[in-house]
Amino acid sequence: MTQRDNWGWKARFGMFIVSSEAVPEAEWWAMAPEGISVHAARVTASAPWVAWDAERRRVTLADDLKRGAEQFAAMRLSAVVLGHSSSSLVGGAGWDEAVIERLSEILGPEISVSTNGLDCLAALGASGVTRPFLVFPPWFNDATLEKGLAWFGAHGVTRAGHMRHDPGPGWREVPFAEMYPEGLGFEQQIEPLYAAIRTACPAEADGVLILGTGFRCVGIIDALERDLARPAITANQASLWQCLRLAGIRPEIDGYGSLFAR
Repeated sequence: MTQRDNWGWKARFGMFIVSSEAVPEAEWWAMAPEGISVHAARVTASAPWVAWDAERRRVTLADDLKRGAEQFAAMRLSAVVLGHSSSSLVGGAGWDEAVIERLSEILGPEISVSTNGLDCLAALGASGVTRPFLVFPPWFNDATLEKGLAWFGAHGVTRAGHMRHDPGPGWREVPFAEMYPEGLGFEQQIEPLYAAIRTACPAEADGVLILGTGFRCVGIIDALERDLARPAITANQASLWQCLRLAGIRPEIDGYGSLFAR
């Protein structure tokens, strides 16, 4: 009798993630159904990972991103996602589409490509959420937060409210850029996040969207949906759901929100 070896016999997904983060892979593996494998390429560039040219017509990939795409091209993947919320939000209008076009030139026509920003929009639409409560990670600085709010507004999303999660005592005086390097990414606790969202979510919100692929949160999706009686969507959940759709796979995934039933 053979044992499960996580071989991607149904589909293999590639994900570009921040070089120092452990959360994306952990959350994808937690949610992924049998027969799906997840393969990461790590990127050290600052957001956005892809730069526009002077005329804003074409983009240039960061070295890590280009190298990862070239390696992914040989791995017979079903879909690849640029799993970085910040890059989508900071990149601005048209950035996601330009990145998909450029990555597709390297990966070839048989590999579907998406970005976390577009995945989140698709998940909102599929869930019927038109007035989300947006939740941002503690390490999003004021400029990134403002660009994020503007990005959703430019894509027709009317938010019911937003919050940047308070990381708690010991972290409030740490500069945003130093939170992850100082270890917050590995000291995240999901129970305080759950309590904060449940308390702050306004009545007029018809759903919750938690941004940030390095933001540990998929363990509270079901609890939020039960207690708030509305959809809860997270960055990593949205991208895995989108990759499954792109691969033509509709598995039953329990415990990680109603999105996977859509």
